[in-house]
Amino acid sequence: MPSEKLDSSESQRGSHELTTRFRFPHPNTADEDGFVAVGGDLKPGTLLLAYGNGIFPWTTHPLTWWSPDPRAIIPIGGLHVSRSLRKVLRNRDFSTTFDRSFRAVMEGCAAPSRGRKETWISPAFITAYTRLHGLGYAHSVEVWHGDRLAGGLYGVSIGGFFAGESMFSAEENASKVALVAMEEKLRTAGFELFDVQFLTPHLRSMGAVEIARAGYLLKLHEATASDVRFSDDARVTEGR
Repeated sequence: MPSEKLDSSESQRGSHELTTRFRFPHPNTADEDGFVAVGGDLKPGTLLLAYGNGIFPWTTHPLTWWSPDPRAIIPIGGLHVSRSLRKVLRNRDFSTTFDRSFRAVMEGCAAPSRGRKETWISPAFITAYTRLHGLGYAHSVEVWHGDRLAGGLYGVSIGGFFAGESMFSAEENASKVALVAMEEKLRTAGFELFDVQFLTPHLRSMGAVEIARAGYLLKLHEATASDVRFSDDARVTEGR
């Protein structure tokens, strides 16, 4: 039997930027590692179709698409902030902004670091997501120590859904501060689903949990249908 195909609701909006000529297999056709498909492109319409149906890209040579089962999420309102992190926030050494330096955050996430010579974030990904950012569908939080970009996090939003893609720290605790700021932003705005894809020990320690793909797709459908917007102001927020 042929696999179920998913059409793009975004393509109905009439915007050339948001259309795509591609279709994806249903996420339930993914193999045990979560691999769904290969090929396509990283144009905005293709990316939005993928994310809106529980699929995301991971490599560019070749371009591959994934939908893991189980899926990791941070329950809105369920972020765990440790006592030591609360102290960091109270000390006000860091300030945060949103959507002020999106590309710089992506470049920080892509940069080599201790124990990591390279990442999956290729120049093609940076170009594609920066384009998505320009259309209002990708957002970043920046963590500053004075004038220095100390860390950050970026991701994709559709309605009340936010897919956290990657985060980085150039200084200790900066990525944790970014995660706290982003979760607070989403909670305040009324978002319903904060996706972090895979569960890592770091994310688990901050409250991330795993849910089955079937349950995730139901939550995704409800979240993307909600009338919620990620405000794109660049106001500075001092550490709490």
